[in-house]
Amino acid sequence: MSDMLELSAETRDRVGKGASRALRREGRVPAVIYGNNQEPTGIHVSERELMKLLMTGHFMNSVVMVAGERTLPKDVAFDVVSDRPIHVDFLRIGEHSSVHVNVPILFVDEEQSPGIKRGGVLNIVRHELELICDAAEIPDDITISLAGVEVGDSIHISAVTLPSGAKSAITDRDFTIATVVAPSALKSSEGDAQTEAGGDEATAAEGE
Repeated sequence: MSDMLELSAETRDRVGKGASRALRREGRVPAVIYGNNQEPTGIHVSERELMKLLMTGHFMNSVVMVAGERTLPKDVAFDVVSDRPIHVDFLRIGEHSSVHVNVPILFVDEEQSPGIKRGGVLNIVRHELELICDAAEIPDDITISLAGVEVGDSIHISAVTLPSGAKSAITDRDFTIATVVAPSALKSSEGDAQTEAGGDEATAAEGE
């Protein structure tokens, strides 16, 4: 389960582009806390502290205490030139609110995949899963084993065991998460083998 993070914040007295630019010059990032049937609250946070949390790799699927409020980060806007964060949206949530999060996928047991041992390549279709779960039970990641997976096999969401209380946010189809595909060299060698086998059968038929 993702640990709860904390981010200190101060209330914004002024809004607008000019005020936001002034905050950024001081190393602050404008932000807003909204939702839970309450009025939005304009705040600003330390860019340095925010960057530290972003670097953890699980900021977007962690509960973050901001200015004493329990929130879930919903969006971080970045400057297109400098890549610095310029605005953050936080959603207010209750302790056990049902939340929609994107959780990273971790593939394990590659050494136990016959397909990969033969030279097959893991083709990852989705690097994250969209889940609905309890805000207090957000998983750090979803582990998927590749043990026994052959070339040509696909892994679908129906084959994944999700943590207790979590469910896929996509329910209208059994979507593909990853496949093990044959590399071109393996496909070529198999094709040659089939061609040779076909040639041998043809020669034998002519002999008859």
